[in-house]
Amino acid sequence: MKRKYIYRFLCVALLMLFASCSEFLKEDPRDRLSEEEAYKTLADVYLNSVASLYTYVGGYNDSQGLQGTGRGVYDLNTFTTDEAIMPTRGGDWYDGGFWQGLFLHKWGTDNDAIQATWEYLYKVVNFCNKSLEKIDSFAETHSNAELPVYRAEVRAMRAMYYYYLMDLFGRVPLVLSSSTPMKEVVQKERKEIFEFVVKELQTVVSLLAEERSNQPGDYYGRLTRPVIYFLLAKLALNAEIYTDNNWTDGIRPDGKSIYFEVAGEQLNAWQATIAYCDMISAMGYQLEPLYESNFAVFNESSEENIFTIPMNKTMYTNQMQYLFRSRHYNHAKAYGLGGENGSSATIEVLNTFGFGTINVDPRFDKCYFAGIVYDLKGTVVTLDNGTVLEYFPWKVLLDVSNTPYEKTAGARMKKYEVDATATKDGKLMENDIVLFRYADVLLMKSEAKVRNGENGDAELNEVRYRVGASAREATLENLLAERQLELAWEGWRRQDLIRFGQFIRAYSSRPQLPNEQNGYTTVFPIPEKIIGMNPLLIQNAGY
Repeated sequence: MKRKYIYRFLCVALLMLFASCSEFLKEDPRDRLSEEEAYKTLADVYLNSVASLYTYVGGYNDSQGLQGTGRGVYDLNTFTTDEAIMPTRGGDWYDGGFWQGLFLHKWGTDNDAIQATWEYLYKVVNFCNKSLEKIDSFAETHSNAELPVYRAEVRAMRAMYYYYLMDLFGRVPLVLSSSTPMKEVVQKERKEIFEFVVKELQTVVSLLAEERSNQPGDYYGRLTRPVIYFLLAKLALNAEIYTDNNWTDGIRPDGKSIYFEVAGEQLNAWQATIAYCDMISAMGYQLEPLYESNFAVFNESSEENIFTIPMNKTMYTNQMQYLFRSRHYNHAKAYGLGGENGSSATIEVLNTFGFGTINVDPRFDKCYFAGIVYDLKGTVVTLDNGTVLEYFPWKVLLDVSNTPYEKTAGARMKKYEVDATATKDGKLMENDIVLFRYADVLLMKSEAKVRNGENGDAELNEVRYRVGASAREATLENLLAERQLELAWEGWRRQDLIRFGQFIRAYSSRPQLPNEQNGYTTVFPIPEKIIGMNPLLIQNAGY
């Protein structure tokens, strides 16, 4: 069934009776179809139990979707790190202290965006639970061979959302039924959630198609086998973090002593990472000759992208807000688009890229706007007073209000090619949003080899050579830097810093919080309002 078909018939995709196991799992009905009509045929079951779930991977409202929107998963993984900053610019971008709070790790336990992210993730989990129940109900009277495959795809989706919940919140409820009573909604240890996710993905992966998810066709935007291998590689690479039930005691499990069963073999975490990366390589993924091809308008042909959020300004409602909110108003206007003059690179990013030196990394100009700004025809962009618009990367601070650089401090997000035909101020564009790609696979493999006492130079330098960068030795320090260079603006920085033990350190404009050295901010708090709905939930340590 084509992706276009899925979206055009979304009006029948969601059902009235998504009963919740608790308040934070509740969702309002989205259509008026009776359940009997919605699950009459096998095609109906696919459309309403499987295809409908993909409408939530992207989004257009705050805190919805895995990427593309603001104040959700992406922002919690990006603006809490040394990668990106949203400076207060006079009357702009203070927003009640929200952005400063993210950067300073002072998000509190009643943060609306953290709560909305929790609710979004559990909303999709509950939809998956309901879908599985509907598939099972249909299977009672039908023996279609497709049903186990449908079920596997939904289980994979649910496991992916539990991966994000575990990564962000640590200890979370493991709810596997849409009708679980409130008294049974209790948290599981992080390690138990981790083991559940790994087992689910390992169980279902063989039932999923080997097709490329990023390319148009029957599997466009769907969870296919390479997407699952990528998730399993991420799980193994972060196993020391995810199997640690007490992340504030300063003791971390050893990846060499954490075992996975992969293809009948017992492999430690690093060996398992390598194995899953090799499975992806064996499926024909490779680096695009040009780095920027992965983020181009109509980037569906990429041989590197593994999982994307499909974008089409006439068919889908998914939005990409990150370029819109970064570019200066006049910069965006010069493209015929809109801008909010916000997000910028940090001082740490400039140093990592070697900005301003003769050895600046070739990817800086592909990821950031800095210096004098030009329109698509190469004409200099000016401010309203006629002076040249110029971004000043080194002038960025947490608050640049009442400085000469209030509106121009900071290097801005570039990364994705400008779609001059984009609508809604540029938020509805034709560049699919990249979630997983093969360059990350190579970097994961290099890191896993180094952590396992092997040489990871080949994989690291394959990534570097693609952009014309010189060779480097694969050390952990160099690998963390390379992940910043290669994956800037892609939403991995928080996870990377935690894995490398760097998330809680002080850096420009961000002092370490009192008691933060124990690592309590490496997970977010369970939102107070959620605990208020269910007193059986226990707040994470330190909050």
